[in-house]
Amino acid sequence: MPAIACAPFLPPSSLDKQAARVLYSKGRNPVAVTREDVQTALKTIVDPISEKDIVTGGLVRALTVEGDAVRFVIEVAPEQAQNYEALRAVAEKTVAALDGVSSVSALLTAHSTKAPPPDLKGARKPAPKGPEKVPGVARILAVASGKGGVGKSTVSANLACALAAEGRKVGLLDADVYGPSQPRMLGVSGRPASPDGKIIIPLRNHGVTMMSMGLMVNEDQAVVWRGPMLMGALQQMLMQVQWGELDVLIVDLPPGTGDVQMTLAQKTEVTGAVVVSTPQDVALLDARKGIDMFNQLGTPILGMIENMSTHICSNCGHEEHIFGHGGVAKEAEKLGVPLLAEIPLHLDIRSASDSGAPIVVSKPNSPQAGAFRALAKKLIDGGNA
Repeated sequence: MPAIACAPFLPPSSLDKQAARVLYSKGRNPVAVTREDVQTALKTIVDPISEKDIVTGGLVRALTVEGDAVRFVIEVAPEQAQNYEALRAVAEKTVAALDGVSSVSALLTAHSTKAPPPDLKGARKPAPKGPEKVPGVARILAVASGKGGVGKSTVSANLACALAAEGRKVGLLDADVYGPSQPRMLGVSGRPASPDGKIIIPLRNHGVTMMSMGLMVNEDQAVVWRGPMLMGALQQMLMQVQWGELDVLIVDLPPGTGDVQMTLAQKTEVTGAVVVSTPQDVALLDARKGIDMFNQLGTPILGMIENMSTHICSNCGHEEHIFGHGGVAKEAEKLGVPLLAEIPLHLDIRSASDSGAPIVVSKPNSPQAGAFRALAKKLIDGGNA
């Protein structure tokens, strides 16, 4: 088709008067240009093919007016694109002549079903990513509890050391940001190094690679953070720590059903969760909520652990169930999940953790250490650690 001459696209002389309808008064600035002003000006330009003005004919798309800057697209059929450059230039010049306009961007596009018109508002945000694997980590095991004080961190530390004693390559992430206790329990101190300001080098003791917020702040310093900061810190400790090649990463979660648990389950591929509880009814009430949370998040429940299950007097050998007994076993049966272990309440477990050498390390042949070793073997045999 022959090229279209420029003459038919020139606006009538009356455009100058119309485009100059900016109001002045003594001491006042010019009135800002509006979208309607721009559309009125563009209606003076006629498309010779349809014989309609380019606004009515639907050629003008994505018109935006931001202050004194105007942007729009002239959309034509693909086979006619090369013939409309002159029209585009006239449209741009016409809008630029309006008072209150300092810059004009008029783009010519040949729209088809395969190529939508450009988005002048900028690129859209990418769709949120699903759960990702932590580089080098084969499995992630979450240790959780519905409430605090049931010994979840003690179980996490001893389980990590027991798995290491079984020959597994183990990492331990202390995700209890508000109450980090793993540095004390594993006897780790000092600040992790960061050679490039991005990658964090974790610390190591008792065969376990460990990272905790407790290593980044003073021991008596409170972490006063809102949810978004918590979630950002957790993702950094998962993705920016140089964990190396691990068979399993144990994540010691804070108690409850909050931001950290949700972030871990939604952003990371978690192999499964282990829920720790004492036998007493109050603890079991909260444990049920923790299990329900993981069910809602689609995280498999690998089983439950009854901690402080029984106490044997070191003087007379009398066995006493201080917090009751068997409650977790009944709850696990009711929920259809395994009872993984019954850990006794014993002074040596507490004192070993306080000293920085969990009982699996300090007294590996004791019955108490044996309970954690049996737990570790059960998880390994199940392919979860």
